[in-house]
Amino acid sequence: MSYIIRQVTLQDLDGLLTVFTETIRRTCQRDYSEEQRAVWASSAKDTEKWLKCIRTQYFLAAELDDQIVGFASLGQGYYIDFMYVHPGFLRRGIAHQLFVKLQAEANRQGHRALVSDVSITARPFFESKGFRVVRENVHVREGVELINFRMVKGGGRLADTLLIRRGRVGDNQ
Repeated sequence: MSYIIRQVTLQDLDGLLTVFTETIRRTCQRDYSEEQRAVWASSAKDTEKWLKCIRTQYFLAAELDDQIVGFASLGQGYYIDFMYVHPGFLRRGIAHQLFVKLQAEANRQGHRALVSDVSITARPFFESKGFRVVRENVHVREGVELINFRMVKGGGRLADTLLIRRGRVGDNQ
């Protein structure tokens, strides 16, 4: 099977949202309760926020037979904002291919460090790519706690200080 990795367009929104909600609903069920997954997936309703991300971030989709099976984005040149693969297409190298493209774009833009706020489910993937946890985040949405991890790859202490501990970077997880 050969996947095409391409730039996302505004017309891809429905496909992105399908992958997003199905990934949360099915792939994350071991790590998050039904209530947590429902609250997390409800962010798909904010289409204006999604459209803004598509317009302003380096946003890629993995496609097979004209179907989006995964997507990822890079904001501010160093922040991995989205990284989702449809549950029917896991363990086929799609996340790896998307990650390689995002890392190359960050390098092209002159960034040595990558940062992301990563779900419990995605943490092992990011660790396999050389990321380390710098803190646990607890977000409360609609009265429900959601836990994820601020992770960083590369950049040393300066990256830790400037990119991780000072202020908020991204919040789409």
